[in-house]
Amino acid sequence: MEEQKLHATNHYLYYPDEKDVPPYLAYGFRPVFLLMAPYMIISMILWGLVWSGVISIPFMNDTLTWHIYEMLFGILTTGVLAFLTTGLPELFPGMIPFIGKRLKYIMILWIAGRVSFWFIDITGIWLTAILNLAMLGWLIWFAKDVVLDKLQRHASLGYVLVAIFGIEVWFFASKLGFASTDSMSILKVALGFIVILILLAMRRVNMEAINEVMEDKEIDDIYIARPPLTNLAVFSVLIFTIVEFLYPTNSALGWIGLASGASILAITGDYILEDKNILNQFYVWYLAPIFFMLAIGYALMGWDILNNDIYGINHFRHFITSGGLGLAYLMIMIIIGWIHTGRHLTANIYTHLMVSLIIIATFMRGLIPFFEEYMSELYLLSSIIWTIPFMIYIKVFYKFLLAPRADGIKG
Repeated sequence: MEEQKLHATNHYLYYPDEKDVPPYLAYGFRPVFLLMAPYMIISMILWGLVWSGVISIPFMNDTLTWHIYEMLFGILTTGVLAFLTTGLPELFPGMIPFIGKRLKYIMILWIAGRVSFWFIDITGIWLTAILNLAMLGWLIWFAKDVVLDKLQRHASLGYVLVAIFGIEVWFFASKLGFASTDSMSILKVALGFIVILILLAMRRVNMEAINEVMEDKEIDDIYIARPPLTNLAVFSVLIFTIVEFLYPTNSALGWIGLASGASILAITGDYILEDKNILNQFYVWYLAPIFFMLAIGYALMGWDILNNDIYGINHFRHFITSGGLGLAYLMIMIIIGWIHTGRHLTANIYTHLMVSLIIIATFMRGLIPFFEEYMSELYLLSSIIWTIPFMIYIKVFYKFLLAPRADGIKG
């Protein structure tokens, strides 16, 4: 038991000596998840009211583009903030955790960015651009040790973040008239790079979560997320993103979409170990659907491009966004919510429901082209069902996020 405790505290050896730090500011993930869950719920409700015409927010007369922007960049910065401020001190022992007043100020910056977005018709694009770019720029600065690491162990995360920052600058330049590129095309490029970031991050998440489960279950084996499989998926998604931007109507894009789906699906082969069976472990069932959703999305988009009888590519893209990205964010919230509050990974009726409802909502939203007569109902029901997991998260995890770690360790 002592050895487990020492291993768990390796990245807490450099915990700042700040006095009177409340539990909700004791580590990076805490305020992020306290705000992220309700923001997911509130923003989805607001979008539902906007699309149904109950409230009117013109969003510079381009509501769809700004909706996609916020669901990509607004949510991304929150998830990346939690992942980096929690994970980097663990990956790089000696890195000082970000807590207390400094953490509070960066959360205020994120909140200001979200407020400026929802009131963009009043405050204008410049303020939204400055606040949101400042947030992502700070995250890159915080992660600079990843890029500067001589061994380049996790440098790919830093490079992709820099690329996403450049894409966000490009998007705002388009909206402000400094770039002629269509802003929707830029957002499709952004989605590709965000998927790449998720694939790279999930390698780390899988390694921590699955091996944690195996240790708890006393399964004498080790799970390794093999780089070649992830690298192939990253390469395929990158090619799809580039070709979609340059040649969106080329039939070759369809085959690349199918290849991207297959390469992402291949990552799940890592769950098949040589000596032990872990396919009966719930966290494998929770994490594998992230790759299934991404794979289905790219495969269906590829099939759509090759099939002249259907046009549902933007609906199918929701398998990637609502399904793959949404489930990835949720699983990161669940895994960190257990492990980094000093608890063991737990699977129960609540975690089953959270994962299942995201998947159900995604299929309802993504398969609308096959049930167009029920389009309005599916839009509404899928949005409601998608928010329920985050309501459950509040019920289950808020008491952990607002209290000191269960094992008495700082953080």
